[in-house]
Amino acid sequence: MSIAIRIALGVVAGAIPLGLTTRWVSAAKDRLAQIEQGETPEEATVATAAAANEEYCTPALKQVLRRVLLSCGLAAEGQARGCQPVDAKNVATMEGEDFNALFLPLADRVAIIQYDKDKAELDEQDVALLDQTFSDQRGASWFFVVARSSPDGSAEHNRELSQERADAVMAHLRQRFDDPDLDKEVGLLWLGEEYAQLDESFCSWRRSGAKDDCKPEHINRSAFVAWIDCRL
Repeated sequence: MSIAIRIALGVVAGAIPLGLTTRWVSAAKDRLAQIEQGETPEEATVATAAAANEEYCTPALKQVLRRVLLSCGLAAEGQARGCQPVDAKNVATMEGEDFNALFLPLADRVAIIQYDKDKAELDEQDVALLDQTFSDQRGASWFFVVARSSPDGSAEHNRELSQERADAVMAHLRQRFDDPDLDKEVGLLWLGEEYAQLDESFCSWRRSGAKDDCKPEHINRSAFVAWIDCRL
């Protein structure tokens, strides 16, 4: 009897560490998958939201959106942060043309806020279009801001200018809209001159620039803004 009890206790004792090890390995695999996607476990929980899956919600767009919202969104203190050009390829994991092509199905939702050369201030046309675009949420969950600059001047200067343009959009949204969820909704990405330049095919999209100001050097002095509704 005592031998049987000892055997049973030994089996149980051996099963406990085996079970714990299996659980730890499984949890580690989950954490690794989240890290590879640029997420922390806490962020992965936050990123899951009730949202629709519109036709434009391709797997590639969801991947970019998820990474921008988690890695290039807003800090808890309310200070805007974002992803720079050096991070853009890691965020997008694709070439510039492919990145731009992701948003072609969103043509009726996107607005292109054009800035004057070497400027980051919003003029009246910019403000009117930005307000109209942000107000037209249509139940969407995420507001995407992609700022660019044309290749005038140094890459470092254009990187800073691109960030200033993204920050100008965010600063206006904070001032203009009383939205308590703003910090959870907006994803910022500034691309400078180094990644995902727009071509003249985007001239027909809604934009704040003058009719004749739509050569590549004009349209890339801009911030590309849109509400996107995808289930992450």
